[in-house]
Amino acid sequence: MKKKILWVDDEIDQLQAHILFLKEKGYDVTPAANGDDAINMVKEQAFDLVLLDEMMPGKDGLTTLEEIKDIQPALPVVMVTKSEEEHLMEEAIGKKIDDYLTKPVNPSQILSLTKKFLEAKKIMGNHLTQQYIKDFNRISMMLSGPMNWKDWLDLGLTLARRDIEIDNFPDLGLKQTVEGQDREANLEFGRYIDRNYPTWMQSEDRPTLSVDIIRKYVAPHLMDTTYPVVFIVIDCMRLDQWLIIEELLNEYYNINRDLYYSILPTATPFSRNAIFSGLFPDSFSKLIPDSFKPGDSESSLNRHESQFLEQQLVRLKLKFKTDHKYVKILEQAEGENLLKKLDNYLNTPMLSIVYNFIDMLAHGRSESEILQEIAPDESAFRSLMKSWFLHSPLYTILRELSSKKCTIVITTDHGSILGTKGTVAYGRKDTSTNLRYKYGDNLNCDEKHAILLKKPEKYHLPYFTGHTTYLFALEDYYFVYPTNFHEYQRYYQNSFQHGGISIQEMVLPVATLKPKNA
Repeated sequence: MKKKILWVDDEIDQLQAHILFLKEKGYDVTPAANGDDAINMVKEQAFDLVLLDEMMPGKDGLTTLEEIKDIQPALPVVMVTKSEEEHLMEEAIGKKIDDYLTKPVNPSQILSLTKKFLEAKKIMGNHLTQQYIKDFNRISMMLSGPMNWKDWLDLGLTLARRDIEIDNFPDLGLKQTVEGQDREANLEFGRYIDRNYPTWMQSEDRPTLSVDIIRKYVAPHLMDTTYPVVFIVIDCMRLDQWLIIEELLNEYYNINRDLYYSILPTATPFSRNAIFSGLFPDSFSKLIPDSFKPGDSESSLNRHESQFLEQQLVRLKLKFKTDHKYVKILEQAEGENLLKKLDNYLNTPMLSIVYNFIDMLAHGRSESEILQEIAPDESAFRSLMKSWFLHSPLYTILRELSSKKCTIVITTDHGSILGTKGTVAYGRKDTSTNLRYKYGDNLNCDEKHAILLKKPEKYHLPYFTGHTTYLFALEDYYFVYPTNFHEYQRYYQNSFQHGGISIQEMVLPVATLKPKNA
Protein backbone atom coordinates (compact mmCIF):
# COMPACT_ATOMS: atom_id res chain seq x y z
CA MET A 1 0.00 0.00 0.00
CA LYS A 2 1.28 3.45 -0.94
CA LYS A 3 2.28 5.80 1.85
CA LYS A 4 0.11 8.93 1.94
CA ILE A 5 1.60 12.43 2.23
CA LEU A 6 -0.36 15.64 2.87
CA TRP A 7 1.52 18.68 1.53
CA VAL A 8 0.15 21.99 2.84
CA ASP A 9 1.33 25.24 1.21
CA ASP A 10 -0.46 28.40 0.08
CA GLU A 11 1.69 28.24 -3.08
CA ILE A 12 1.00 24.57 -3.70
CA ASP A 13 0.60 25.08 -7.46
CA GLN A 14 4.27 26.01 -7.66
CA LEU A 15 5.25 22.70 -6.07
CA GLN A 16 3.75 20.43 -8.74
CA ALA A 17 7.20 19.31 -9.93
CA HIS A 18 8.08 18.18 -6.40
CA ILE A 19 4.71 16.45 -5.98
CA LEU A 20 5.11 14.66 -9.32
CA PHE A 21 8.62 13.57 -8.27
CA LEU A 22 7.28 12.01 -5.07
CA LYS A 23 4.47 10.28 -6.97
CA GLU A 24 7.03 8.78 -9.36
CA LYS A 25 8.83 7.43 -6.30
CA GLY A 26 5.67 5.59 -5.25
CA TYR A 27 4.08 7.98 -2.78
CA ASP A 28 0.46 9.17 -2.77
CA VAL A 29 0.58 12.98 -2.34
CA THR A 30 -2.49 15.07 -1.47
CA PRO A 31 -2.13 18.87 -1.85
CA ALA A 32 -3.78 21.46 0.43
CA ALA A 33 -3.62 25.24 -0.06
CA ASN A 34 -4.39 26.37 3.52
CA GLY A 35 -4.47 25.26 7.14
CA ASP A 36 -8.24 24.83 7.41
CA ASP A 37 -8.38 22.46 4.43
CA ALA A 38 -5.45 20.50 5.85
CA ILE A 39 -7.13 20.09 9.25
CA ASN A 40 -10.36 18.85 7.62
CA MET A 41 -8.42 16.36 5.50
CA VAL A 42 -6.60 15.00 8.58
CA LYS A 43 -10.00 14.50 10.24
CA GLU A 44 -11.36 12.58 7.24
CA GLN A 45 -8.32 10.62 5.97
CA ALA A 46 -5.36 8.71 7.33
CA PHE A 47 -2.02 10.22 6.34
CA ASP A 48 1.49 8.93 7.05
CA LEU A 49 3.29 12.30 6.82
CA VAL A 50 2.47 16.01 6.66
CA LEU A 51 4.67 18.62 4.95
CA LEU A 52 3.50 21.94 6.37
CA ASP A 53 4.37 25.47 5.23
CA GLU A 54 5.05 27.80 8.15
CA MET A 55 4.02 31.13 6.54
CA MET A 56 0.44 30.94 5.22
CA PRO A 57 -2.33 33.55 5.16
CA GLY A 58 -5.18 32.88 7.52
CA LYS A 59 -4.28 29.98 9.78
CA ASP A 60 -0.48 29.90 9.93
CA GLY A 61 1.70 26.81 10.11
CA LEU A 62 2.22 26.74 13.89
CA THR A 63 -1.50 27.02 14.59
CA THR A 64 -2.24 24.33 11.98
CA LEU A 65 0.44 22.15 13.55
CA GLU A 66 -1.18 22.37 16.98
CA GLU A 67 -4.60 21.40 15.63
CA ILE A 68 -3.23 18.52 13.56
CA LYS A 69 -1.41 17.18 16.62
CA ASP A 70 -4.63 17.42 18.64
CA ILE A 71 -6.34 15.22 16.04
CA GLN A 72 -3.47 12.80 15.31
CA PRO A 73 -0.70 13.13 17.97
CA ALA A 74 1.47 10.43 16.38
CA LEU A 75 1.25 11.80 12.82
CA PRO A 76 4.71 13.13 11.85
CA VAL A 77 4.69 16.76 10.72
CA VAL A 78 7.61 18.44 8.93
CA MET A 79 7.64 22.23 8.90
CA VAL A 80 8.79 23.93 5.67
CA THR A 81 9.88 27.50 6.39
CA LYS A 82 11.52 30.50 4.70
CA SER A 83 12.74 31.79 8.05
CA GLU A 84 15.87 30.60 9.81
CA GLU A 85 15.18 32.58 12.97
CA GLU A 86 16.06 30.52 16.02
CA HIS A 87 13.03 31.47 18.09
CA LEU A 88 10.65 30.22 15.37
CA MET A 89 12.45 26.88 15.26
CA GLU A 90 12.32 26.57 19.03
CA GLU A 91 8.61 27.40 19.04
CA ALA A 92 7.93 24.80 16.35
CA ILE A 93 9.94 22.17 18.19
CA GLY A 94 8.12 23.01 21.41
CA LYS A 95 4.84 22.39 19.62
CA LYS A 96 5.99 18.88 18.70
CA ILE A 97 7.20 19.37 15.16
CA ASP A 98 9.06 16.25 14.01
CA ASP A 99 11.53 17.94 11.64
CA TYR A 100 11.89 21.00 9.43
CA LEU A 101 13.22 22.09 6.03
CA THR A 102 14.26 25.58 4.94
CA LYS A 103 13.02 26.91 1.60
CA PRO A 104 13.86 26.64 -1.17
CA VAL A 105 13.74 22.84 -0.98
CA ASN A 106 14.98 20.52 -3.70
CA PRO A 107 13.61 17.07 -4.65
CA SER A 108 16.49 15.11 -3.07
CA GLN A 109 15.89 16.85 0.28
CA ILE A 110 12.21 16.00 0.16
CA LEU A 111 12.88 12.37 -0.82
CA SER A 112 15.51 11.90 1.89
CA LEU A 113 13.24 13.29 4.56
CA THR A 114 10.26 11.28 3.31
CA LYS A 115 12.26 8.06 3.41
CA LYS A 116 13.40 8.93 6.93
CA PHE A 117 9.83 9.02 8.21
CA LEU A 118 8.10 6.49 5.97
CA GLU A 119 10.69 3.87 5.11
CA ALA A 120 13.38 4.10 7.77
CA LYS A 121 12.29 0.97 9.63
CA LYS A 122 12.11 -1.05 6.42
CA ILE A 123 15.51 0.21 5.24
CA MET A 124 17.07 -0.40 8.64
CA GLY A 125 15.50 -3.86 8.77
CA ASN A 126 16.95 -4.75 5.37
CA HIS A 127 20.35 -3.44 6.45
CA LEU A 128 20.14 -5.38 9.73
CA THR A 129 19.29 -8.57 7.86
CA GLN A 130 22.31 -8.15 5.59
CA GLN A 131 24.53 -7.30 8.54
CA TYR A 132 23.11 -10.24 10.49
CA ILE A 133 24.09 -12.66 7.71
CA LYS A 134 27.65 -11.26 7.72
CA ASP A 135 27.86 -11.42 11.52
CA PHE A 136 26.36 -14.92 11.62
CA ASN A 137 28.98 -16.22 9.18
CA ARG A 138 31.79 -14.37 10.96
CA ILE A 139 30.74 -15.73 14.36
CA SER A 140 30.45 -19.26 12.97
CA MET A 141 34.00 -19.00 11.62
CA MET A 142 35.25 -17.67 14.98
CA LEU A 143 33.61 -20.55 16.85
CA SER A 144 35.15 -23.13 14.53
CA GLY A 145 38.69 -21.85 15.15
CA PRO A 146 40.93 -21.14 18.13
CA MET A 147 39.81 -18.20 20.28
CA ASN A 148 41.59 -16.39 23.09
CA TRP A 149 40.05 -14.51 26.00
CA LYS A 150 40.05 -11.22 24.08
CA ASP A 151 38.11 -12.88 21.25
CA TRP A 152 35.50 -14.10 23.71
CA LEU A 153 35.07 -10.61 25.17
CA ASP A 154 34.62 -9.21 21.65
CA LEU A 155 32.12 -11.94 20.87
CA GLY A 156 30.20 -11.26 24.07
CA LEU A 157 29.84 -7.60 23.07
CA THR A 158 28.81 -8.56 19.52
CA LEU A 159 26.11 -10.93 20.78
CA ALA A 160 24.77 -8.37 23.27
CA ARG A 161 24.56 -5.63 20.62
CA ARG A 162 22.94 -7.99 18.14
CA ASP A 163 20.28 -9.05 20.64
CA ILE A 164 19.38 -5.40 21.32
CA GLU A 165 19.21 -4.52 17.61
CA ILE A 166 16.96 -7.48 16.85
CA ASP A 167 14.61 -6.42 19.67
CA ASN A 168 13.68 -3.42 17.51
CA PHE A 169 12.79 -5.58 14.49
CA PRO A 170 10.77 -8.56 15.73
CA ASP A 171 9.11 -9.03 12.33
CA LEU A 172 12.37 -10.03 10.64
CA GLY A 173 12.09 -13.56 12.01
CA LEU A 174 15.73 -13.73 13.14
CA LYS A 175 15.14 -14.51 16.80
CA GLN A 176 15.12 -18.31 16.56
CA THR A 177 18.29 -18.43 14.47
CA VAL A 178 20.04 -16.01 16.82
CA GLU A 179 19.10 -18.09 19.85
CA GLY A 180 20.51 -21.16 18.12
CA GLN A 181 23.85 -19.46 17.52
CA ASP A 182 23.89 -18.11 21.09
CA ARG A 183 23.55 -21.70 22.34
CA GLU A 184 26.38 -22.80 20.05
CA ALA A 185 28.56 -19.96 21.35
CA ASN A 186 27.88 -20.92 24.97
CA LEU A 187 28.69 -24.56 24.23
CA GLU A 188 32.12 -23.57 22.90
CA PHE A 189 32.58 -20.99 25.66
CA GLY A 190 32.05 -23.67 28.31
CA ARG A 191 34.72 -25.81 26.72
CA TYR A 192 37.07 -22.84 26.56
CA ILE A 193 36.57 -21.98 30.25
CA ASP A 194 37.03 -25.62 31.25
CA ARG A 195 40.42 -25.66 29.50
CA ASN A 196 41.67 -22.18 30.43
CA TYR A 197 40.15 -21.00 33.71
CA PRO A 198 42.55 -23.04 35.91
CA THR A 199 45.46 -21.40 34.05
CA TRP A 200 44.01 -17.95 34.74
CA MET A 201 44.05 -18.80 38.44
CA GLN A 202 47.78 -19.49 38.38
CA SER A 203 49.05 -16.77 36.05
CA GLU A 204 49.29 -12.98 35.89
CA ASP A 205 48.99 -13.22 32.11
CA ARG A 206 45.22 -13.45 32.22
CA PRO A 207 42.17 -11.31 31.55
CA THR A 208 40.77 -8.84 34.06
CA LEU A 209 38.75 -10.72 36.68
CA SER A 210 36.48 -9.70 39.55
CA VAL A 211 39.46 -9.46 41.91
CA ASP A 212 41.08 -6.78 39.72
CA ILE A 213 38.22 -4.29 39.44
CA ILE A 214 39.00 -1.92 42.31
CA ARG A 215 42.77 -2.07 41.84
CA LYS A 216 42.54 -1.44 38.09
CA TYR A 217 39.54 0.87 37.68
CA VAL A 218 38.87 2.58 41.03
CA ALA A 219 42.22 2.95 42.79
CA PRO A 220 43.88 5.13 40.08
CA HIS A 221 41.14 7.76 40.55
CA LEU A 222 41.53 7.61 44.33
CA MET A 223 45.16 8.67 43.97
CA ASP A 224 43.85 12.17 43.22
CA THR A 225 41.73 13.20 46.20
CA THR A 226 40.53 16.42 44.56
CA TYR A 227 37.22 14.88 43.54
CA PRO A 228 35.29 12.00 45.09
CA VAL A 229 34.97 8.60 43.44
CA VAL A 230 31.56 6.92 43.30
CA PHE A 231 31.80 3.16 42.84
CA ILE A 232 28.50 1.47 41.91
CA VAL A 233 27.90 -2.29 41.68
CA ILE A 234 24.55 -3.15 40.10
CA ASP A 235 23.91 -6.73 41.15
CA CYS A 236 23.16 -9.27 38.41
CA MET A 237 23.41 -6.80 35.52
CA ARG A 238 24.18 -8.38 32.17
CA LEU A 239 26.22 -6.71 29.43
CA ASP A 240 23.17 -6.25 27.18
CA GLN A 241 21.32 -4.57 30.05
CA TRP A 242 24.24 -2.21 30.66
CA LEU A 243 24.30 -1.22 26.98
CA ILE A 244 20.71 -0.05 27.35
CA ILE A 245 21.55 1.93 30.50
CA GLU A 246 24.67 3.33 28.84
CA GLU A 247 22.62 4.73 25.98
CA LEU A 248 20.43 6.59 28.47
CA LEU A 249 23.46 8.02 30.28
CA ASN A 250 25.34 9.19 27.17
CA GLU A 251 23.50 12.51 27.38
CA TYR A 252 25.09 13.24 30.75
CA TYR A 253 28.48 11.52 30.73
CA ASN A 254 31.55 10.73 28.70
CA ILE A 255 31.67 6.97 29.13
CA ASN A 256 34.68 4.71 28.79
CA ARG A 257 33.53 1.08 28.79
CA ASP A 258 35.69 -1.99 29.28
CA LEU A 259 34.89 -5.69 29.70
CA TYR A 260 36.01 -8.26 32.23
CA TYR A 261 35.26 -11.81 33.40
CA SER A 262 33.42 -12.75 36.56
CA ILE A 263 35.12 -15.38 38.66
CA LEU A 264 33.36 -18.69 39.27
CA PRO A 265 30.82 -19.28 40.61
CA THR A 266 29.06 -16.32 38.99
CA ALA A 267 27.14 -15.72 42.21
CA THR A 268 27.00 -12.89 44.71
CA PRO A 269 28.83 -14.53 47.67
CA PHE A 270 31.79 -15.35 45.44
CA SER A 271 32.02 -12.76 42.68
CA ARG A 272 30.93 -9.67 44.61
CA ASN A 273 33.06 -10.49 47.64
CA ALA A 274 35.94 -10.94 45.20
CA ILE A 275 35.36 -7.42 43.85
CA PHE A 276 35.32 -5.77 47.27
CA SER A 277 38.14 -7.84 48.78
CA GLY A 278 40.37 -8.01 45.70
CA LEU A 279 40.91 -11.66 46.64
CA PHE A 280 39.79 -15.05 45.41
CA PRO A 281 37.26 -16.93 47.58
CA ASP A 282 39.81 -19.27 49.18
CA SER A 283 41.68 -16.20 50.45
CA PHE A 284 38.84 -13.93 51.59
CA SER A 285 37.16 -16.86 53.35
CA LYS A 286 40.29 -17.08 55.53
CA LEU A 287 40.63 -13.30 55.95
CA ILE A 288 37.29 -13.11 57.74
CA PRO A 289 36.58 -16.67 58.93
CA ASP A 290 32.82 -16.24 59.30
CA SER A 291 32.46 -14.63 55.86
CA PHE A 292 31.69 -17.96 54.29
CA LYS A 293 29.56 -20.52 56.04
CA PRO A 294 27.77 -23.21 53.99
CA GLY A 295 24.04 -22.93 54.44
CA ASP A 296 24.01 -19.16 55.01
CA SER A 297 21.75 -17.08 52.78
CA GLU A 298 23.35 -15.17 49.90
CA SER A 299 22.62 -11.83 51.57
CA SER A 300 24.32 -12.84 54.80
CA LEU A 301 27.35 -14.07 52.86
CA ASN A 302 27.88 -10.49 51.67
CA ARG A 303 27.64 -8.76 55.02
CA HIS A 304 31.37 -8.01 55.11
CA GLU A 305 31.71 -6.06 51.84
CA SER A 306 32.55 -2.77 53.52
CA GLN A 307 35.17 -4.46 55.68
CA PHE A 308 36.64 -6.25 52.68
CA LEU A 309 36.85 -2.96 50.81
CA GLU A 310 38.57 -1.21 53.69
CA GLN A 311 41.18 -3.97 53.90
CA GLN A 312 41.78 -3.86 50.15
CA LEU A 313 42.30 -0.09 50.23
CA VAL A 314 44.89 -0.58 52.96
CA ARG A 315 46.71 -3.19 50.88
CA LEU A 316 46.65 -0.75 47.96
CA LYS A 317 48.20 1.85 50.31
CA LEU A 318 45.33 4.28 49.89
CA LYS A 319 44.82 6.40 52.99
CA PHE A 320 42.23 9.14 53.37
CA LYS A 321 41.52 11.84 55.93
CA THR A 322 37.92 10.63 56.22
CA ASP A 323 36.43 7.16 55.93
CA HIS A 324 34.89 5.86 52.74
CA LYS A 325 31.12 5.41 52.71
CA TYR A 326 29.38 2.13 51.78
CA VAL A 327 25.64 1.92 51.06
CA LYS A 328 23.56 -1.10 50.02
CA ILE A 329 20.22 -0.49 48.31
CA LEU A 330 17.64 -3.25 48.55
CA GLU A 331 14.41 -1.32 48.05
CA GLN A 332 12.98 1.90 46.62
CA ALA A 333 12.89 3.80 49.90
CA GLU A 334 16.60 3.17 50.52
CA GLY A 335 17.42 4.56 47.07
CA GLU A 336 15.36 7.68 47.76
CA ASN A 337 17.10 8.11 51.12
CA LEU A 338 20.51 7.89 49.41
CA LEU A 339 19.44 10.63 47.00
CA LYS A 340 18.60 12.93 49.92
CA LYS A 341 22.01 12.34 51.53
CA LEU A 342 24.02 12.39 48.32
CA ASP A 343 25.72 15.77 48.83
CA ASN A 344 26.80 14.78 52.31
CA TYR A 345 28.19 11.46 51.11
CA LEU A 346 30.21 13.21 48.41
CA ASN A 347 32.28 14.83 51.14
CA THR A 348 33.99 11.45 51.52
CA PRO A 349 36.77 10.38 49.12
CA MET A 350 34.89 7.26 48.05
CA LEU A 351 31.22 6.37 48.02
CA SER A 352 30.45 2.71 47.28
CA ILE A 353 26.90 1.75 46.32
CA VAL A 354 25.56 -1.77 45.86
CA TYR A 355 22.25 -1.70 44.01
CA ASN A 356 20.38 -4.99 44.21
CA PHE A 357 17.23 -4.43 42.20
CA ILE A 358 17.99 -6.34 38.97
CA ASP A 359 18.87 -9.47 40.93
CA MET A 360 15.64 -9.18 42.90
CA LEU A 361 13.73 -8.61 39.67
CA ALA A 362 15.22 -11.78 38.14
CA HIS A 363 14.44 -13.85 41.25
CA GLY A 364 11.02 -12.25 41.66
CA ARG A 365 10.14 -13.17 38.10
CA SER A 366 10.58 -16.85 39.00
CA GLU A 367 7.96 -16.49 41.74
CA SER A 368 5.47 -14.24 39.93
CA GLU A 369 3.20 -15.36 37.12
CA ILE A 370 2.48 -11.70 36.29
CA LEU A 371 6.20 -10.90 35.83
CA GLN A 372 6.62 -14.05 33.74
CA GLU A 373 3.83 -12.84 31.46
CA ILE A 374 5.30 -9.33 31.29
CA ALA A 375 8.84 -10.63 30.63
CA PRO A 376 8.56 -14.11 29.04
CA ASP A 377 11.99 -13.94 27.39
CA GLU A 378 15.29 -12.06 27.44
CA SER A 379 14.06 -9.36 25.07
CA ALA A 380 11.06 -8.56 27.25
CA PHE A 381 13.22 -8.69 30.37
CA ARG A 382 15.53 -6.07 28.85
CA SER A 383 12.49 -3.87 28.26
CA LEU A 384 11.29 -4.40 31.82
CA MET A 385 14.75 -3.58 33.19
CA LYS A 386 14.87 -0.37 31.13
CA SER A 387 11.46 0.69 32.45
CA TRP A 388 12.61 0.06 36.01
CA PHE A 389 15.83 2.03 35.51
CA LEU A 390 14.08 5.05 33.99
CA HIS A 391 11.83 5.34 37.05
CA SER A 392 14.39 4.30 39.66
CA PRO A 393 16.21 6.41 42.26
CA LEU A 394 19.42 5.10 40.68
CA TYR A 395 18.73 6.98 37.43
CA THR A 396 17.89 10.11 39.41
CA ILE A 397 21.09 9.71 41.44
CA LEU A 398 23.17 9.37 38.27
CA ARG A 399 21.54 12.44 36.71
CA GLU A 400 22.24 14.35 39.93
CA LEU A 401 25.87 13.19 39.95
CA SER A 402 26.30 14.41 36.37
CA SER A 403 26.33 17.98 37.69
CA LYS A 404 28.99 17.22 40.32
CA LYS A 405 32.75 17.12 40.00
CA CYS A 406 33.34 13.41 40.54
CA THR A 407 34.37 10.19 38.85
CA ILE A 408 31.93 7.30 38.67
CA VAL A 409 32.86 3.67 38.11
CA ILE A 410 29.94 1.31 37.42
CA THR A 411 30.12 -2.44 37.15
CA THR A 412 28.28 -5.62 38.10
CA ASP A 413 29.24 -8.77 39.94
CA HIS A 414 27.71 -11.30 37.55
CA GLY A 415 25.09 -11.66 34.84
CA SER A 416 22.34 -14.22 34.36
CA ILE A 417 21.01 -16.63 31.78
CA LEU A 418 17.53 -17.90 30.99
CA GLY A 419 17.59 -21.52 32.15
CA THR A 420 15.69 -23.76 29.75
CA LYS A 421 16.88 -27.30 30.49
CA GLY A 422 17.08 -29.22 33.76
CA THR A 423 19.85 -31.73 34.47
CA VAL A 424 20.19 -34.08 37.42
CA ALA A 425 22.63 -33.26 40.23
CA TYR A 426 23.46 -35.82 42.91
CA GLY A 427 24.49 -34.76 46.41
CA ARG A 428 23.76 -34.98 50.11
CA LYS A 429 21.05 -33.04 51.93
CA ASP A 430 23.51 -30.33 53.04
CA THR A 431 24.51 -29.52 49.45
CA SER A 432 23.96 -25.85 48.51
CA THR A 433 20.60 -25.18 46.89
CA ASN A 434 21.74 -22.98 43.98
CA LEU A 435 20.40 -23.84 40.54
CA ARG A 436 23.45 -23.04 38.36
CA TYR A 437 26.20 -24.09 40.78
CA LYS A 438 26.50 -26.30 43.81
CA TYR A 439 29.07 -27.12 46.45
CA GLY A 440 29.06 -30.00 48.90
CA ASP A 441 30.59 -33.39 49.56
CA ASN A 442 31.06 -35.83 46.69
CA LEU A 443 28.72 -34.22 44.15
CA ASN A 444 28.01 -35.80 40.81
CA CYS A 445 26.18 -34.98 37.58
CA ASP A 446 26.04 -35.53 33.83
CA GLU A 447 29.39 -34.04 32.78
CA LYS A 448 28.04 -33.10 29.35
CA HIS A 449 25.87 -30.53 31.08
CA ALA A 450 28.21 -29.31 33.81
CA ILE A 451 31.80 -29.09 35.05
CA LEU A 452 32.53 -31.21 38.11
CA LEU A 453 35.38 -29.68 40.12
CA LYS A 454 36.92 -32.22 42.49
CA LYS A 455 39.88 -30.01 43.46
CA PRO A 456 38.56 -26.58 44.52
CA GLU A 457 42.08 -25.13 44.78
CA LYS A 458 42.28 -25.22 40.97
CA TYR A 459 39.63 -22.46 40.92
CA HIS A 460 40.81 -20.75 44.14
CA LEU A 461 37.67 -21.92 45.92
CA PRO A 462 37.41 -22.84 49.60
CA TYR A 463 37.08 -26.30 51.09
CA PHE A 464 34.39 -26.75 53.72
CA THR A 465 35.22 -30.39 54.41
CA GLY A 466 37.90 -32.72 53.14
CA HIS A 467 35.55 -33.86 50.38
CA THR A 468 34.15 -30.54 49.09
CA THR A 469 33.38 -30.53 45.37
CA TYR A 470 31.73 -27.97 43.08
CA LEU A 471 29.37 -28.19 40.11
CA PHE A 472 29.02 -25.47 37.46
CA ALA A 473 26.16 -25.69 34.98
CA LEU A 474 27.05 -25.18 31.31
CA GLU A 475 25.04 -23.53 28.52
CA ASP A 476 21.49 -22.90 29.82
CA TYR A 477 21.15 -25.98 32.06
CA TYR A 478 20.09 -25.82 35.68
CA PHE A 479 20.40 -28.43 38.42
CA VAL A 480 17.49 -30.46 39.72
CA TYR A 481 17.70 -33.31 42.24
CA PRO A 482 16.42 -36.75 41.15
CA THR A 483 13.55 -36.57 43.64
CA ASN A 484 10.55 -34.89 41.95
CA PHE A 485 12.79 -34.09 38.98
CA HIS A 486 10.02 -33.32 36.48
CA GLU A 487 8.07 -31.16 38.94
CA TYR A 488 11.05 -28.93 39.75
CA GLN A 489 12.25 -28.93 36.15
CA ARG A 490 8.92 -27.39 35.07
CA TYR A 491 8.91 -24.99 38.02
CA TYR A 492 12.32 -23.47 37.25
CA GLN A 493 12.17 -23.65 33.47
CA ASN A 494 12.59 -20.27 31.74
CA SER A 495 13.74 -18.56 34.93
CA PHE A 496 16.76 -16.24 35.06
CA GLN A 497 19.60 -17.90 36.94
CA HIS A 498 23.27 -17.35 37.67
CA GLY A 499 26.26 -19.13 39.14
CA GLY A 500 27.24 -21.18 36.12
CA ILE A 501 29.32 -20.80 32.98
CA SER A 502 27.91 -18.79 30.10
CA ILE A 503 28.86 -15.67 28.18
CA GLN A 504 25.87 -13.85 29.65
CA GLU A 505 26.97 -14.63 33.22
CA MET A 506 30.72 -14.13 32.87
CA VAL A 507 31.41 -11.39 30.27
CA LEU A 508 30.63 -8.18 32.12
CA PRO A 509 30.95 -4.39 31.75
CA VAL A 510 32.97 -2.00 33.85
CA ALA A 511 32.54 1.66 32.87
CA THR A 512 34.15 4.90 33.94
CA LEU A 513 31.86 7.95 33.72
CA LYS A 514 32.98 11.57 33.63
CA PRO A 515 30.22 14.22 33.88
CA LYS A 516 29.91 16.38 30.74
CA ASN A 517 28.55 19.44 32.47
CA ALA A 518 30.24 19.47 35.89
